[in-house]
Amino acid sequence: MKVKTLRKTFVKSFIRNKPLRKASAKAQSAMEYLMTYSWAILIIAVVLAALFQLGVFNPMTFAPKAPPGSCQVFRPNGPGTTSFINLEGICSGELPQYVAHFNGNDYISANVPQINTATDEYNTVVFWMYWNGPINGMPFGFYDYDLWFNSGTCFGFNTAGGDAYGINPSSLAGKWVFVAAVFYNGPYTGNSLLYINGVPQALSQCSGSAGSGIATSNLHISGWPSGGYYFSGDLANVQIYNTSLSANEIQSLYLEGIGGAPIDLQHLVAWWPLNGNANDYSGNGNNGQISNVNFVSNWYNGYTPP
Repeated sequence: MKVKTLRKTFVKSFIRNKPLRKASAKAQSAMEYLMTYSWAILIIAVVLAALFQLGVFNPMTFAPKAPPGSCQVFRPNGPGTTSFINLEGICSGELPQYVAHFNGNDYISANVPQINTATDEYNTVVFWMYWNGPINGMPFGFYDYDLWFNSGTCFGFNTAGGDAYGINPSSLAGKWVFVAAVFYNGPYTGNSLLYINGVPQALSQCSGSAGSGIATSNLHISGWPSGGYYFSGDLANVQIYNTSLSANEIQSLYLEGIGGAPIDLQHLVAWWPLNGNANDYSGNGNNGQISNVNFVSNWYNGYTPP
């Protein structure tokens, strides 16, 4: 009886443990498979990480793109006129195909008429900017309407005496930001305003100097060639108005995004989308001249739609 009982117990135990043996065999097979192909899995993971860093999986990559010159201002009575003007083309705020890339020794110039007259006391400049973070640089200079990065401690206006008033630029580096500057009749006199992403900024005098002088001729995007204060980074959608845009108008421009069209056509002086060229699409014929500037299509990293 004892022998039969032991035999039954052994048979039951064998049957009961059979699934465990199968599971153990499957686990061993899986480990062997993983060990055999782990190098391939590692390579795939590295490639996917590299593609992610390059922005291949950025949703902006697949968003619709506006080709160069797809939206422009039509002035039926010619440059400088304001009657019956309107926008023509694809002006729905699509992302641009290109932006202007500056490496620290290049610029765009244009023969834009001076606008700091008694009848145009306030002037507004807006643009989108990706700043790489060098110590100095001037992303925009127009006669004595200039915006500077000064000694790494300030981004803002200068005065006729060379002082700088602005904000700490540390939060601006390495991402796309929308800049709007309202100038009061030239250099900073206490009445000018600076907006970042549609929000007005509190300005203070900076410890850095605004450089050796003021750009007093033509317009320069990215630098002042005679002074050597070049910008390093990307710029897009530069607009100049011969009036003071309101806070609501500036907020609306920001919400349009990097591909937004001008908001006040009656007071628009010049518009350079910088979408593949330096042409002026304001209808005023202020086309820019390029000096060593590249236009790049893979610019999406650091841009978040408003």
